[in-house]
Amino acid sequence: MKTKKVKISRIIAVTGVVLLSYSCSKMENKYRMETENIMVEETGETSGLSGVKQGIEEKSEAEPNARQTEKDNVDFELKIIKEANCRIKVVNVEEATLLAKKIATKYKGYISDQRFTNTNYSKENRFTIKIPQNDFDTVLDSICGIAEFVEFKNISTIDVTEEYIDITSRLKTKFEVKQRYETILKNKAKTVEDVLMAEEKLSKLQEEIESAQGRLNYLGNKVVYSTIQLDIYETIIPKEQPEGYILGFFDKAKKGLSFGWAVIETLTLSLFYIWPLLIIGILVFAYFKWSRK
Repeated sequence: MKTKKVKISRIIAVTGVVLLSYSCSKMENKYRMETENIMVEETGETSGLSGVKQGIEEKSEAEPNARQTEKDNVDFELKIIKEANCRIKVVNVEEATLLAKKIATKYKGYISDQRFTNTNYSKENRFTIKIPQNDFDTVLDSICGIAEFVEFKNISTIDVTEEYIDITSRLKTKFEVKQRYETILKNKAKTVEDVLMAEEKLSKLQEEIESAQGRLNYLGNKVVYSTIQLDIYETIIPKEQPEGYILGFFDKAKKGLSFGWAVIETLTLSLFYIWPLLIIGILVFAYFKWSRK
């Protein structure tokens, strides 16, 4: 009987421990779910998210219609990228290049790069002009007007309006969500895990924001300043090379003066080498002259 009572006591103790562990686990899960729900409510994300680690991506999947409506309500002017590629023949490459630069400067444009080549048969200068989009056609027509012959002129346009609007809408959403996570990190996060999750999400959002801003800046610059790739060239008729070179009068006179100066220089320097012989000769001459007297 005593043994049976001991067994029953052990069973009751084990059952109590199991129930206590289950209760603690359930309370911990409940607290985690409450924390995640707070973050979901504060950031405006959908209930399908799993805490802070889920981001704007799932929000975008759950609410595509909402973002499309926001894009439709945004009023943007057309974003058109204009580019031209032109090759022209001129009488003088240097003069035509200066004139093209003056035209670009007049309309507040600038030269981004330049490459000049010169051969026995042609001269060519290739450079890129960045010009405000409103003056694109005027500058291109003015430059082609200085040509003796237009070999080709290609113009292309790229409409990036939809991409620009889409990036702007996404960027606005990312800023709003970032602000909400900063509020959570400041006021709602109570545990170390909550703080780390919020900081991880903020870091990811910051990277996405910087990437979107960089793309917007790139598109904006391409739209504001159009590109004209210009090739200017002239044809050169090669001259026949003479079989030999014949000196003219002035060349011969110059050569004679040089030779005469070289002779004087040589004789003068020779005196410094034979001065002992000169002294001996002078002494011998003086001796014979004195002997005759």
